[in-house]
Amino acid sequence: DVSILTRKQPTDEWAAITPTALKKVKKSYELHEKKMKKAAENKEKLDKEAAEMKEREAKRLEESKKIQLVEDASLPPATKVKIRGCANHHEKRVRVFGWVHRLRQQKENTFIVLRDGSGYLQCFISGKLAQTYDALTLTLESTVEIVGTMKPVPEGKTAPDGHELIADYWKLIHAAPSGDDAFSNKINEHSDASLLADYRHLVLRGEKAASVLRVRAAMLGAFRTTFEKLGVLEVTPPCMVQTQVEGGATLFKLDYYGQPAFLTQSSQLYLETCLPSLGDVYCVQESFRAENSHTRRHLSEYTHLEAELAFITFDDLMTHIENVICDSVEIILSDPVISKLVYQLNPKFQQPKRPFMRLDYRDAIKWLNEHGIKREDETTHEMVDHVVGDDIAEAAERKMTDEIGVPIFLHKFPRELKAFYMKRVPGDEDYTESVDLLMPNVGEIVGGSMRISDMQELLEGYKREGIDPAPYYWFTDQRKYGTCEHGGYGLGVE
Repeated sequence: DVSILTRKQPTDEWAAITPTALKKVKKSYELHEKKMKKAAENKEKLDKEAAEMKEREAKRLEESKKIQLVEDASLPPATKVKIRGCANHHEKRVRVFGWVHRLRQQKENTFIVLRDGSGYLQCFISGKLAQTYDALTLTLESTVEIVGTMKPVPEGKTAPDGHELIADYWKLIHAAPSGDDAFSNKINEHSDASLLADYRHLVLRGEKAASVLRVRAAMLGAFRTTFEKLGVLEVTPPCMVQTQVEGGATLFKLDYYGQPAFLTQSSQLYLETCLPSLGDVYCVQESFRAENSHTRRHLSEYTHLEAELAFITFDDLMTHIENVICDSVEIILSDPVISKLVYQLNPKFQQPKRPFMRLDYRDAIKWLNEHGIKREDETTHEMVDHVVGDDIAEAAERKMTDEIGVPIFLHKFPRELKAFYMKRVPGDEDYTESVDLLMPNVGEIVGGSMRISDMQELLEGYKREGIDPAPYYWFTDQRKYGTCEHGGYGLGVE
């Protein structure tokens, strides 16, 4: 016999359970037992079905190994093409190669979106072609050869570029891993940023990364076209140097066969040496800055587009930069393929319009204070007004640019904030003929200045910055053997 005692509160006395309560408990227990039994039966049924499915799949895979594909020699010869050229071969037989970018497998058919670097192509595989062992075990990023006829997609259906390849033969070139090592398990939309950095070589296969690289290539091409139109010649300065340009604190040092050397911060000084022989010049070169700063403005290595121009004024320099930017953007947007990618990557992109606003540094300080944009005091850490002499912080600079909403040439910075080679403003010697180009929603994209043309003034600049002029003898000689008013600028391609 069992006696069941209950109580409603921890402080209550224990009492025998009532018949009604006991009946409820028994009913709940019986219901629970039924649920457990049904769950066990369902699990047994599901396990059995899974085992049967696994057995059928194994049998299907085994049978699929017997299917061997042979290209039909009676069909017209297939033309080997890149995906970008498939639009010129509708209703014709073609042969394409590439990576499996997307994969959708059905019972009787398989849809593959193929990628070869020149574009994307939907391929339709059916019948015996979709029943081979390679077809049933195909994985993302495997490489394949597919032969078939190019067809426009049926009305109401979609595919890249509006056409698809109806396959009559295909062959696996190399199978990418499946299971835990599968491509989709390495990187996907939920992957952590640090993991994506480790697998950058695989991330590059994605559509967004590829689009960025395509736009970048088109941008460099547009700049080169613009410079050629303007009569500016491309040269290739060295990356290993023995001189500094932007201050010794950000130099990557290295041992050059027993002599101290550095990775270049800028090719400006070398470009200046080319002016007397080649006229206006530019370069697209890697630059290096040893700044351990984790912001979007700081890269240890970046592609630096720099130019130097002879016999110009400060106004000429700003007008030139404006034309280079606007003309190059026009070239990029005139290409329908690249233009589409630009707006896919940045739907809010706005083409810059001429003329750009020109804002004196001192007027910018005034504007910031009038609009309540403050800076942090380095000593008290309180937010205070800007004063002339401040190196305007990126946050304040960007806020001002975004609120004004147009490209801005911010110019004539105090000489204390700028490099030793920048020319002072005639009649206003505390300021330099220097300029930063600021873009809304981006920030600074170009930095430039007129260069000191007088040799004595340059020597004083070396002294002021504590720079030994001896290694710069070749740069000083540019002011000795026929100097001229000249200036230049640098643009970070990234």
